Amino acid sequence: MIEYIKGELTEITPAVAVVECNGVGYAINVSLNTFSAIQGKKEVKLYIYEAIREDAYILYGFATKQERELFLLLITVSGIGGNTARMILSALSPSELCNVISSGNDKLLKTVKGIGLKTAQRIIVDLKDKIASTGIQPAETGTAANTMLHSEIYEEAVAALTMLGFPQAPSQKVTAAILKETPEATVEQVIKLALKRL
Repeated sequence: MIEYIKGELTEITPAVAVVECNGVGYAINVSLNTFSAIQGKKEVKLYIYEAIREDAYILYGFATKQERELFLLLITVSGIGGNTARMILSALSPSELCNVISSGNDKLLKTVKGIGLKTAQRIIVDLKDKIASTGIQPAETGTAANTMLHSEIYEEAVAALTMLGFPQAPSQKVTAAILKETPEATVEQVIKLALKRL
């Protein structure tokens, strides 16, 4: 069982980080939260969850133990796999997710891509009591809405850029950078700025 991988960050996209450790490059699936936390660093330490299936061996990496703990809780919910859990953790920070679950805000959860009302309600019912044991402080409600908006703008901008014929990886990189610099930018503004940089 791999607890964490520590090494040189050789490649990074908003979805995957490649960490070289003792001459081996590990492709690790990351959330947008972890992407933001490790972007621009040379050396990183990612806490790992290994998903071992018959047809695949997938590594998920997290900048904090708390985020990994939430990921592990999410995948215990029926109908939530690794990628959906990562999507939820990309849309909401750990403290925002705790806030959404403890306040029973299924509407906000439902805005995550791939989450329907039934799944959102199931997450809340299954995890409400377990969230308290994580010790993660819930965030202010406003920030959760901002992050959701952020991830929607990010996804829309990347989708638009790829439809315009730009490769996905550079589009993701540029969009993430623009949103970091100007968090209040609209989708149109993000796309216009991205077109100048690509």
